[in-house]
Amino acid sequence: HLQVHVVISFLTGIIPAHGEISLGESKFFMCEVRFKILSNNHLQIHGIKKTDEGLYTCEARLMARGEIDLRVIKVIVNVRPTVRILQSELNATADVGQPAKMTCAVDGFPEPMVTWTRNGVDLEAGEKYSFNEDGSEITIMDVTKLDEGEYTCIAKNKAGKDDKELSLRVFVKPKITYIMNQTSSEMDEQVTLTCEASGDPTPTISWSSGDHVFTEGEQSPDGNVVVRSDARVSSLTLKYVKYTDAGQYLCTARSAIGEDDQRAYLEVRYTPKISGTVAVYTWERNPVNITCEVKAFPSDVSTVWLRDGLQLPNSNTSNIKIFRTPTSSYLQVTPEYESDFGSYNCTASNEMGTESKEFLLIQAEVPSVPSIVEVRPFSTTALIQYEEPESTGGVPVLKYKALWRMKGKGDWMQRVYEATDDSSNEVTITGLKPETSYELKLTAINGKGESERSLAEFFKTQPVRNPNPPKLEGTLQPKGNSLKVSWTKQDDGGSPILHYLVRYKPVSAWKPEIRQPSDSEYVVLRGLKWDTEYNIYVVAENEKGKSTPATMSFKTSSKPEAIPGTLPQVTHTRVWILVVAFVLLLLAVDVTCFFVNKCGLIMCLCGKSGTGTKGNNLEEGKAAFMKDESKEPIVEVRTEDECTANHNAAGPIEPNETTPLTKPE
Repeated sequence: HLQVHVVISFLTGIIPAHGEISLGESKFFMCEVRFKILSNNHLQIHGIKKTDEGLYTCEARLMARGEIDLRVIKVIVNVRPTVRILQSELNATADVGQPAKMTCAVDGFPEPMVTWTRNGVDLEAGEKYSFNEDGSEITIMDVTKLDEGEYTCIAKNKAGKDDKELSLRVFVKPKITYIMNQTSSEMDEQVTLTCEASGDPTPTISWSSGDHVFTEGEQSPDGNVVVRSDARVSSLTLKYVKYTDAGQYLCTARSAIGEDDQRAYLEVRYTPKISGTVAVYTWERNPVNITCEVKAFPSDVSTVWLRDGLQLPNSNTSNIKIFRTPTSSYLQVTPEYESDFGSYNCTASNEMGTESKEFLLIQAEVPSVPSIVEVRPFSTTALIQYEEPESTGGVPVLKYKALWRMKGKGDWMQRVYEATDDSSNEVTITGLKPETSYELKLTAINGKGESERSLAEFFKTQPVRNPNPPKLEGTLQPKGNSLKVSWTKQDDGGSPILHYLVRYKPVSAWKPEIRQPSDSEYVVLRGLKWDTEYNIYVVAENEKGKSTPATMSFKTSSKPEAIPGTLPQVTHTRVWILVVAFVLLLLAVDVTCFFVNKCGLIMCLCGKSGTGTKGNNLEEGKAAFMKDESKEPIVEVRTEDECTANHNAAGPIEPNETTPLTKPE
């Protein structure tokens, strides 16, 4: 009798694996048996899994004869491939030289072979496509719009196959594909600029000129500018062209992934346009330019000057010259007679037409009388506020003249002041006497001449008193922690300024007072703290007392990491220290050689002379001292006897310019 046993580890699953039951309750547990031995001794495995893979042993026994045999069966479980897509849709941008990568995750046993297809066509590695080692990642090189579409990842093995699709969406940056320059003539019926663009998504197109941006529709109340856009095309229409419409117009195409722009140039042909100051003022024998500025296109313009129908210059106009630039013509007139004033005509022509303009040369007059608004007297000065003349005479006022004297007597003192553009309308007269009555007049001066004098203004100076505070101005110096404080002297109160007192503090404690002489105009504060707020005041003092302080505040610069200006000085100092140390070392060595070995430079200087006489040697030494223009001798020359005598004496006698090195014979 033969018995067959299949020896396996029966795998069962108990559901639920864990449970709780109370006394008196009923609970069902289900036992799952996946392995079953059939009647023909076959082993059946239900729902085989990868974990069921392994070695199975079939054992047979012949009981009557006591024989046993067995066979080991290896079970390999093949797993059908599964493809998982992490990102079903991928976005890429075309024409930027960048690749696009698509990935699928593949499982299965044996390891599946992965391939990619597009529209049913297998994709192979090459210049366009590349794959990683297991083929699960495809790289598309230099993506273009043509690469957009569906890609299929296919995995195959013995157990079967699986596939999934991935979608590649390719966006295209905007690109201007058409734009053209236009030429028109002024007052033509209309001109249209057209711009076309491509891109995905479809870009929006806009127009601009300079800082002005044109939007869709009519751009002006008269409907002269109209913008129309349709899909990928936009147009800008000028219905009535003016010469000011000439220039460049920028077409810009934009989308979410980028933009592109190009310029269209509109040329407008028009007759010359003349501009310039119509009325020009001057006076006899004073040359002046009448300017005729011309704009035109084409710019090949002929410009002539006319007077009374005659072209200038001519034989009767020696006082007229003409100068030209590419855009202007200048008529220089030096009036000699009354008849030289009047109308002058500038006429400009090009192929589009002719334009003329009249200019007037008017004889200038002296200014009208300025008026004195207020006089603020001090002890020795007076501040005058005035109003400019109502009429300048056609040319600018260049100067103002103040005239003053003691009330009703004496000669008029005067001072001329340059006219300024600061609109302060103030002048100061100086050199007045304290507690004295004065009368004051004012005139205005232009190129033509001087106005009449204003009505007299009377004032009385103040008695001697404390001076007025000076006006201050601070300037940080290049080193950053120094400040130059300049001041302008004001009224001295009727007594000369003795000195200026300067004090400053870094907000907290005042530094010692600095006294500056009366003729000083500034002080430089050095060694200030970096990045620190300072207060400063300056007081003027005379015999009567001190002025009220003139104050100012400032902040020093932040401390720099290095101060380049100090580096060379430090370097030079170190070099000199090294040089001095080296010289001292040589001198010490030479002295040692002199006393120990009777050699060295000192020995040479004090040694015996050569074959020459003592007198000659001494004279040479004296000559060397006397001929040198410097204050110190070149070298001190003595005989051996003198060296010995000096060595034995209490100390050497230093020579000077008036003491000879040797005794006279």
